[in-house]
Formats: sequence, C-alpha cells, structure tokens
Amino acid sequence: MGFPELVMPAGSLEKMKTALLFGADGVYLGGKEYSLRAFAGNLTLQEIAEGLKFARARDRRVYVTVNVLARNRDVDRLPPYLEELARLGVDGLIISDPGVLRLARKYAPELSLTVSTQASICNYETAAFYRDLGARRLVLARELSLEEIAEIKRRVEIEIEVFVHGAMCVSYSGRCLLSHYMTGRGANQGECAHPCRYRYALVEEKRPGQFYPIEEDEQGSYILNSRDLCLLEYLPQLIELGVDAFKVEGRMKSPLYVASVASVYRQAVDILREGHTYSSEQLEAWKQELTRSASRPFTNGFVEGDYPGLQDIGKETGHDRSDFCGVVKGWHADRELLEVEQRGNFGPGDSLELLIPGGKTLPVILDDLYDEEGNSLDRARHPRQRVFFPCKEPMPEYTMLRRVN
Repeated sequence: MGFPELVMPAGSLEKMKTALLFGADGVYLGGKEYSLRAFAGNLTLQEIAEGLKFARARDRRVYVTVNVLARNRDVDRLPPYLEELARLGVDGLIISDPGVLRLARKYAPELSLTVSTQASICNYETAAFYRDLGARRLVLARELSLEEIAEIKRRVEIEIEVFVHGAMCVSYSGRCLLSHYMTGRGANQGECAHPCRYRYALVEEKRPGQFYPIEEDEQGSYILNSRDLCLLEYLPQLIELGVDAFKVEGRMKSPLYVASVASVYRQAVDILREGHTYSSEQLEAWKQELTRSASRPFTNGFVEGDYPGLQDIGKETGHDRSDFCGVVKGWHADRELLEVEQRGNFGPGDSLELLIPGGKTLPVILDDLYDEEGNSLDRARHPRQRVFFPCKEPMPEYTMLRRVN
C-alpha cells in the first residue's frame, strides 16, 4: 500500500517555502498568467526558478497550474510559456482545457500532465479518456463519493489526486458563471469575485428596493455559502482506495493557513505511514488546530454520498480563529532577539504563540518590542514592518507568530 503525496497551495514564493518547510511533499502554484487564481499574487518565471531550487534542495516537487478555460487569445500566447516551464524543469503541469493539454504535449512533451478538478472528472470513462490523451494524474471532481473514487481507481490505470481540505465552490467542480455575470470577472479565467459568499435577499418585482431576507439575523442571509472541506478522518479510507495524492485548497489564503494545515496533514499521513492509527483525542486536537485558520465550519462534502445535509450551506463564519501576526525572518544571537515581519497589529501584553515547522507551538511572553533602530514600540502597526523582541533560543525562518484567542 503506497502513501499519498501531500500537495499544498502556493499563492506566492513565501507561501511556497512555508508549505515545504511545514511538511508538503509538493506544491502547486500559478504563474502570472493562465492560472485560476489571478489575484493570488502568483509567481514570476524568476520566482518559479528560485522556488524550484528551494524545493530541489529538499527533494520536493513543484507543479504549475495552467488551468484556465483558454480563449483564442490565450492559445496564441501559450506555446512560449509552456516551453519556458519545460526549460525550468518543473515537475508537472495542471491543466483543465483539452486544447491546452494538446499544446502542452506538443511544446512541453517532457512534463508530466495532471488534469485539474476543473475538468469535472466524475467517471471511469472520462478518466480513461484523459489517460489516453497522455495525462499521468487526475484531480477528481470534489462531488465524488468514496465508492466512486474506488471504482475509477480500480478500472483505470492512472494516478488519482483528491481534495481533502479547503474552501468548496457551490458550482460543479468550480466551473462557475456567477462571478462573470455579476462582476465581469470570469471565474474560469482565474478572476473569481466569490459571489457565493455574498449576502442575498428576495425582491418582489413590484416592490423594487424592498428586500426580504431569506433567513434573517444580524449577519444577513447566506444561500450559497458552502462550509470548508475537511477529510482528515477519511485519510485511512482514501489510502486504502489507492489515492496517490492529497490536495489542499488555498492559494488565496495566508501563510499561517498554509503552515497550520500542512503541519496537521503531515503528522496524520506520517502516523498512517508508520502503520499506526491516530486516536480520537489526536484527531480532535488536529481539528482544533485546523479551526484556528479556517474561515467556516467544516463539512465532509460528498464522500459519504450524493447529498450532504442542508447544514453544509449556512451563514456561520466559523471558529475561534487565530490572528496572523507575523513571520519569523531571523534570530540575532548577539542580542537574543527574534526578527519578525509584521502581518497583523500586535504588541506587549498580547497573548501570542509561535507555530514552528514540524507543528510544535511555543507560547510567547511579550514584554518588549523594538523597531529596526532599537526604539521601543507599543505596537507593531505598519504592514510588513520589521520588529524585534527578546527570545532566548533561535527559531527557524518562516515560523509563524499568531495571537491566542
């Protein structure tokens, strides 16, 4: 029985390094074009090259998304981009459009091809179709049950990747038109405005301007707002089915999210790899950690069958989330000071902790805080400000500082 690759999102070079340091076997990222997360920051070709060097030093893999539903204007410009990705030596491409797949086979034939969840692969015939076109791996539609995943894996000789964590789209495998119609930003071109997260009300045609809430409370009404996927407790079954990769959503999420989720799933997979099972107490502790960076309550999606309960769509905004305060950038031994790049307002008196690569946490008693000139600060207020505070021992770079609520 093999063990799946843990594939984490990398919306920027910083998030890529964070994911790898906190336990990812591989990362998926987008370039500045042709990716379904146009507002994730994404990476230039130079940054992809730097990220590849970082990954190679740790024997990890880098996959690049070229998963837009391409228009004619895209097709004309894709060949040189694909050739450059091949020259860089990325580990593979993630593609949803059959035309882009055809171009990739022509202009980057040495690269491994993964078919994106955006292709909505729901059955073994479609899986065989993409295998015959040259795909090595398929990211199955998120709407499939364990039984359906098992049948595809049993009938088709191809690698299978399954989403196990992150935000869910209410449209089939993410192929949504709402954003384009409502805002002019096409989800299938990477510019989704996430209208499924908006608040909605009913309007009667003869009473314009009068809004009738579908379900009224102080937060408004939510009719499309899916909970976040979490299949942590289903990892043993997915491994038994022969799933080859576990994928986590979140290229738009923070480095803290990437660090927290990677560390939890890394620990879980490693325990299973060693032939052990995790206890209900361990599972609950991991879930508590995951809730600290989640935006909504969790759902198991469709793994138990076609119809998740109505509770999977709701207005809840989640849990007792931890505020992302900063990223460790170094330790100054001469003064025993930890250098942190600020990401959120914090200062002396706050209840803080460090999340360290490997998943350990360390409480921080913050009495003093300094700027780069050594001046005392009452708060770290400015975005990406470099600040310093006493710390007796070195912390690895990319350790996360967060508030304990």
